[in-house]
Amino acid sequence: MEQNFPLPDFGARFREAIRRFDEENARDPNREIDSRGVAHPRELIYAKRLCDWVLRLCPNASEALLLAARSQHICRWMIPRANYEMSRAGYLRWRADLKKFHAEKSGAILREAGYDDEMIERVRALNLKEKLSRDGSADPDCQTLEDALCLVTLQWQLGELMDKTAPEKMPGILQKTWKKMSPAAREQAMTLPFSEREKALVASALADV
Repeated sequence: MEQNFPLPDFGARFREAIRRFDEENARDPNREIDSRGVAHPRELIYAKRLCDWVLRLCPNASEALLLAARSQHICRWMIPRANYEMSRAGYLRWRADLKKFHAEKSGAILREAGYDDEMIERVRALNLKEKLSRDGSADPDCQTLEDALCLVTLQWQLGELMDKTAPEKMPGILQKTWKKMSPAAREQAMTLPFSEREKALVASALADV
C-alpha cells in the first residue's frame, strides 16, 4: 500500500523506527483489502492509513506524533480478544494488556533506533492519550491522533462494525466516536464516501448530537 501523504524525513533514526514498525506489522497473518482490491497485512495497512489521516489533519505533524501513529497498534494480533472472557471485565483486561504490550514493543524499537527516554515517553503518552481533553486544548498532538483514529474507523471499518454489531447499539457507538472528535475532524468525516446504509446510520445517529 502506498502512502497517500509521504512521511516527512526527520533523519536516520526516524526512518529506522518507521522501517522497524512496518517490518513488525508486516508479519500480521490477517489480511485486509485496499481500495484497489489488493490484500495487505491488516496492521500494516492500518498504520499507514492512520499516518495518512494524521498528515491530512496536520501537514506539519511532529516527529513524536508520527511515531505514535505508526506504532499505535503494533503487533496487535499477538494478543487476540478471543483469549479473554467475553465480558466487560474481560474486555478491560484485554485493553490494559494491549496498552502495556504496545508501549513495551514500540519503546524497545525506538530505543534500538537511537531515541532517548524523553522521546520514548512522549510517544508512549500520545499512544495512551494521557493528555487528551474534551476540547483538545491540553495537547493538540493527542487530539490529532484521536481524530485520526476515529476517521480511520469511520472511513475503513464502519461497514464491518455494522455487520458484527447489534443494530440498536450502533447509534450509541457512533455518537461516542463523534464526541471524541474535534470540529475539524467532524468536517472531514462528513466528506467521507459512505455507503447508503452507512449514510443512513450517520444521519440517524447524529440527528440530535
